[in-house]
Amino acid sequence: MKGKDLLSVSDLSGGDIRHLILDAASMKTRGWLSVLGGKTLAIMFEKPSLRTRVSFEVAMRQLGGQTVYLSPAEVGLGERESVPDVARVLSRYVEAIAARTFSHQTLEVLASYSSVPVINALSDVEHPCQALADLLTIYEKKGELKGLTLAFVGDGNNVARSLMLAASLSGMNFRIASPPGYAVGGRLLEVARDYARDSGAEIVCTEEPLQAVRGADVVYTDVWASMGQETETEARRQVFAGYQVDSGLLSQAGADAILMHPLPAHHGEEVAVGILNSPGSVVFDQAENRMHLQKALLAWMLGGLEVPLVDYR
Repeated sequence: MKGKDLLSVSDLSGGDIRHLILDAASMKTRGWLSVLGGKTLAIMFEKPSLRTRVSFEVAMRQLGGQTVYLSPAEVGLGERESVPDVARVLSRYVEAIAARTFSHQTLEVLASYSSVPVINALSDVEHPCQALADLLTIYEKKGELKGLTLAFVGDGNNVARSLMLAASLSGMNFRIASPPGYAVGGRLLEVARDYARDSGAEIVCTEEPLQAVRGADVVYTDVWASMGQETETEARRQVFAGYQVDSGLLSQAGADAILMHPLPAHHGEEVAVGILNSPGSVVFDQAENRMHLQKALLAWMLGGLEVPLVDYR
């Protein structure tokens, strides 16, 4: 890794991502590994969570370490106590911090004052752990990443941004279909395009779901309104009405395409009722792989993988 923290997928190289995926796949077959005995991970969340919290807690315990969960009420990050003070205090107690925040800036401040690694467990800008676990799932199902095409249908949100970066670093083509005003853009799009030029991948941004999905190897969608956007829910339902992934849209993808969603899903909105139970759906494999990828990440960041688990040659 390029630094002590993982705040963005751009903190990794394409080689780093490959190493993490291969290590995670190896650890998945090996189960419990006592490589982080005596080490503690602080899990500090401003937003509610199912998969992120449980996967980090179980991952750390399966590596022989332990966790401390800190709820919003207990910390009051930036309100009851300043972010720099929280970072400096926790650095005296634990070996790493996984933080789930409303603002990405909070993560950046936390990392700048922390002397231990900080992991982005979700912010308004990115969700790197989700994207990395998604690539592990694609690798398991397809046997490769380079040259595949991932089509994202919906909001250009934090998950979409991290997937775009991870795909372009890995040589995967990334297509995204979003309504006007909701597309990915800005600095991260330019960064991803630079990565894509180096890896031979292609990035396509469109307003047409069919254009994005046609012939794709992976079809991916997410909720139309994320946490913190509850007041926009009804307006977004109207804007995104033509962006539902249903059997008709999915039929335009490649013959053996897989369907992905990070969960939680709003059945009948971004996905048609029942579509997540279709033969090509891998959403629950995705959810499981959060734990396995985070095991590899924690072991790598905290010194449990000085000797690689697999031969990368």
